[in-house]
Amino acid sequence: MAVQQGYFLIADITGYTQYLNESELDHAQGILTSLLNLLIEHTRPPLIISRLAGDAVISYGLSGHFLSGQTFVESLADTYVSFRRMVELMVRNTTCPCNACRNIASLDLKFFVHYGDFAVQKLDAHDELVGSDVNLLHRLTKNHVTEALGLKAYTLYSDAAIHALGLENLTGLIRHEETYEHLGTVTVWIEDMHPVWELKRHLSPAAIPPARELLRAGANIALRPELVWDYLIQPQHLRVMLNATKVDLVKQPGDKTSAGNMFQCYHGGGMQPLTIIDWQPFQRIVTEFTPMKGVTGHCEFRLEPIEGGTRLTQIMAKGEGALGRFLFNWQFRKMATELNEDMQRFKTHVETDWAQFTPTPTVVPAPDRVRSAARESLNAA
Repeated sequence: MAVQQGYFLIADITGYTQYLNESELDHAQGILTSLLNLLIEHTRPPLIISRLAGDAVISYGLSGHFLSGQTFVESLADTYVSFRRMVELMVRNTTCPCNACRNIASLDLKFFVHYGDFAVQKLDAHDELVGSDVNLLHRLTKNHVTEALGLKAYTLYSDAAIHALGLENLTGLIRHEETYEHLGTVTVWIEDMHPVWELKRHLSPAAIPPARELLRAGANIALRPELVWDYLIQPQHLRVMLNATKVDLVKQPGDKTSAGNMFQCYHGGGMQPLTIIDWQPFQRIVTEFTPMKGVTGHCEFRLEPIEGGTRLTQIMAKGEGALGRFLFNWQFRKMATELNEDMQRFKTHVETDWAQFTPTPTVVPAPDRVRSAARESLNAA
């Protein structure tokens, strides 16, 4: 077996054992199957599903062929928010009085992330990951985070994962130590996922409404939205979209890129700041800029999943502000052809760059395997 380097991820449903002890098994199995299917749907390339383990999904990704640190963090946040929304929807829609249905709200989600060496052993219909780093990952799932920090839903990053993802200065992480036999003290970093949910559930989108659209340009890109997003938010790739000589990202060190940060776009000797006013990972970025005195402009990049990839659309809004509004709108209407050319150039750039990598296989466990995993979890509880 060839030894490789890469990332390991376990998405594990929290509180399931206690939930089962208080629930009717037939309804509990259906609920777990639905939640496992959601986790599977969110485990997308470049992640590869290794196997299902009862109430958890285990996956991995190869070094050098992975998401940027911020995009990976946002992908976990996106999975968590989707999980919480599904649980909330189940609670709201159920009329069944059984314990399994009444106790759905007690379920939550946690993630374990590590980086290291591993080999892949083919077993039946799944890839079994083997190696000392894989063993460490599974040891990390047995921890004292809840007792020590009072957290029920969290992401646990190993030190190795933090460095590999370039998250050393990421704010909001809590340093924590665990001690294991034969391993000694292991330092990990914890992100509380509940604030992520609270922020997302109350967020008001700032998408450009149809009545304010001045013009739009779009392209179909043969990559999933998460991958297109990963290109879009990195200045060296965004530069291609904006046809700029250089793009810089201005933010506080350690902070995630979000609303309030700024892209500085250089064209020749001039610089146009683009302030982010809406940041919805894998869906939308809206920026605000001042192309001329007294006029405020807005530009939205919108990502929509389509068959075979992503529809990326750039939308320019009508100018705001009395002074120069007519000139602004007139000037940008003339740029329709140029914007479409920019989109096609970005499409070619992204697809060509991604084609350098060996395609990441899409592994979707069969429905009967998901149901079987749910049954195994019930029997083990």
